[in-house]
Formats: sequence, structure tokens, C-alpha cells
Amino acid sequence: MITARKAHTRLRRTRALALTLLLPLVAAAALLTLSPFDCPPQGAALSAVGREFMRLKNRSAPPGAGDFDGRVTLESLLRPGEDAGRWSESRAAAVEGYVVEVVEGGVEAANCYSYGRRDVHIHVAARPDAPPREWLVLEVTPRFAERARAQGLDWTASGLRRELSGRRCRFEGWLLFDREHAAESENTAPGSADNWRATAWEIHPITGIEVLR
Repeated sequence: MITARKAHTRLRRTRALALTLLLPLVAAAALLTLSPFDCPPQGAALSAVGREFMRLKNRSAPPGAGDFDGRVTLESLLRPGEDAGRWSESRAAAVEGYVVEVVEGGVEAANCYSYGRRDVHIHVAARPDAPPREWLVLEVTPRFAERARAQGLDWTASGLRRELSGRRCRFEGWLLFDREHAAESENTAPGSADNWRATAWEIHPITGIEVLR
């Protein structure tokens, strides 16, 4: 027989469990109401690991001269073979290559699931007609797009597509191993039918762009 005391205790426990389950959802929903430039560096990630990964994606300080790994080139990043531990996410790189295409990224946790605040993906290769499995992915984040706009530069998807497509360019920025795409990269999932890039390593965020020719 369930007494009034037992029923009350069960009700309290049910309410506590519901609150525990709802709090992360409420926090995520609150992030979705932020204006485009109020998204925090950790984005809308809920786990500690996810928040740290989003902070790497959303780095806002450009690298200093001592941060660059001089061994990193387009050729070394594209070199075949398991490469998850080949480079360091604490270092920056400068690479030169041909821009195959420029596309707007999807809606993602790093940008608080904002439709208007999205990364721009620049796909670079050793030649302008390279197939996807020979591409390096580089990304302009909303923070650096805004920094560029303040300097009179257009780092939107349409602006960069117009200025960079088919041209040889030099890019600078932080190295990032995008583990979310490791199963779609030729170096970490060789021969997979889902591969659309050479490596899960990226320059992300891009902090400098120069058109060479």
C-alpha cells in the first residue's frame, strides 16, 4: 500500500529527475536565442570534451610568429597515411594551393546552431581540378569574418568565392584535427566510399588570406 508520505517522496524524486534531464535542454535552448555575435567560444556544446573542441574551432586570437610549424605545407598535410597524431592543434600553419571551391558551412553547435552565423569552407588542392579526395579543408569562422569586415575585407562565402576560386592563394591559421570528419577522410579511412577530403586536419580558423596569382 502506498502511503501519502511515499507518494510525496516519489513525486519529489520524479520532479528532481525531470529537472536534471531538462536543464541541459534549457541551456541549449537559451543559446539558440542569442544574437549571432553573442555565441560563446564553447558554442552550444554540453559536454566538457565538446566545449573544449568548440573553443579550438572558435579561437579568436591570431597566431604569433612562434606558433607556426614550419614543417607544415599543403604537400605534407595531404601526404597519405594515418595522420591523426601527425601534427599539433597548439600550432599554426601557412599553406599555398589552388582554391577548388568555396562553400558555406552547415548549421552547427560551434556557432550555437545559428543559420546566419556559419563557417565558410575553402577547399584547397595542389591543382585547381583536383578531385575531393585530394582536398584540404580550411575554414573562416564568423569571428574572423567579422574581424575582416572591420578591416574592409569581404570574407563571406560569396565574397571569397568571387575572389579566390581557381586562384593560387596563401592561407594562415590554426591547425585543427576535425575528428568529426575522420571517417570521411582518405588518410584516416582509406578507400571509404564516404570520403570527400584527403585529411581531417584543417586550418581552422583561417586568420590570413593572400592571393598569389
